[in-house]
Amino acid sequence: MAGTTATERAGTSRGGGTLYRGDLGMWSWVAHRITGVLTFFFLFAHVLDTALVRVSPDAYDKVIETYKNPVVNLFEVGLVGAVLYHALNGLRVMLVDFWSKGPKYQRLMLWVILVIWAGVMAPGAYYMMARTLNDLFGGS
Repeated sequence: MAGTTATERAGTSRGGGTLYRGDLGMWSWVAHRITGVLTFFFLFAHVLDTALVRVSPDAYDKVIETYKNPVVNLFEVGLVGAVLYHALNGLRVMLVDFWSKGPKYQRLMLWVILVIWAGVMAPGAYYMMARTLNDLFGGS
């Protein structure tokens, strides 16, 4: 490796930041963190809007009514996708951590959970969006 510095060989760029080549494991790590944060914020908002019923039932009803629109419906599909990915990937992470052969099969397990995720999300998204799609494109 003539011509490269030890810093470059160690994986850092000349600008001082980390140079990561975008391996599949990195993206699964990033997606796991993002889906975890999204789920946390949803639960936080859900607790707040549910607690509103004790303060003012009328205000609660108004908030819930605002949720009945196509944009929120799309966000709900995204939320289900995020929770499902986070749960499946969490199982994979536990297998990698606690199964002696987990690290050897971690990449295969990632592909398996992605296939399961897609297999569940495709019909799930269709059924979750059916009313919205019907209202938008063909309903009465």
